[in-house]
Amino acid sequence: MIKGLLRFIIAVIFILSGFVKAVDLVGFSFKMEEYFSPAVFNMPFFEKFALLFSIIVVVLELFLGFMLLLKLKLKFTLSSLIALCVFFGFLTFYSAYFNVVTDCGCFGDAIKFTPWQSFFKDIALLAGLILLFVLYRKEFRKKDEYGVTRKEPSNKFKYILLGIFSLIMIYIMAQGIMHEPMIDFRDYKIGTDIKGEKAKISKNPSEYKTFYSLKNQKTGEVLRVNQDDYIKETKYWAEGSPWKIEEGKNESVLVKEGYKSEIVKFKIEDPSGMELTEEIITAPKAVLVFSYHPKEISADLLQKVEAKVNAQKGALIYGISTEPRTFKTIKNAMMDGTAIKTIARSNPFVLILENGKIIDKQPAKDYVK
Repeated sequence: MIKGLLRFIIAVIFILSGFVKAVDLVGFSFKMEEYFSPAVFNMPFFEKFALLFSIIVVVLELFLGFMLLLKLKLKFTLSSLIALCVFFGFLTFYSAYFNVVTDCGCFGDAIKFTPWQSFFKDIALLAGLILLFVLYRKEFRKKDEYGVTRKEPSNKFKYILLGIFSLIMIYIMAQGIMHEPMIDFRDYKIGTDIKGEKAKISKNPSEYKTFYSLKNQKTGEVLRVNQDDYIKETKYWAEGSPWKIEEGKNESVLVKEGYKSEIVKFKIEDPSGMELTEEIITAPKAVLVFSYHPKEISADLLQKVEAKVNAQKGALIYGISTEPRTFKTIKNAMMDGTAIKTIARSNPFVLILENGKIIDKQPAKDYVK
């Protein structure tokens, strides 16, 4: 009873984790790119294969989780999941210890974990899997009284279920790759009021304090002092003080959690640096074309999407990318590439707002059809 319940819980966790990432494989690939970046594992060569690695990881999670649920190939399934958990544990520990990836993406955008939360979650899963391996070890090779391995009962129905599950997951993954995620877990889902979210952020902002690393030039002593104490204590900054701030070692620490939303990064400027965000979210209608990799857009697609958005009479129209001259016939604006990726996964894509509320979001290739 206990081992059956434990097996069910762990299987469901892996299936849910895989499902959330399967819905948004492109988004998960962005997270993989982050791991391969010079700031983390310094393997930029693998960044171009991030989507492939994402598919492999998600497929393993989904199918091994479902096999565990169905109790198929139990020894192989448990062994594989233990290996997968060790791999995840290494990644999350590295992220947490060195503070390089602030969100592992374990449950995509549906549930956010801090690096240490992710690591302890992996340790708990690993412990559960090892316990299951021990509890089920007697069932791996059942023998009769003559020492002959018993023939396992037919698992035909279970394999049919696995096949159906596989087809459904393949369809969901394909939709997310070729279009947009079938289920949008992000803060920019259709129906989101960006203007309203901005107001909530302004009313309840997060507060940070800067901590300075100070080194005594005479004794070599190093202190960590917050900004308030630094200002109060003149000994740290008065003329002739032996204390000097160590460059590059200061740290900004969250002291009060405010209203959390990715909308805080929705900041659009024209190429000269003038803020356009307020104009856009207060417009009766705004049609925005976004690109986070403008050099990868085909000239033909760009021409078609610009022609269609230009036909939107009375709408505020901008082309927003990481480059100042991406668009030819519509006004150019700029936004951080990572923030653009948070809104949608396609490159390019079209976002339509009415009084700051998202009413539509489509890949450009679907928009021009």
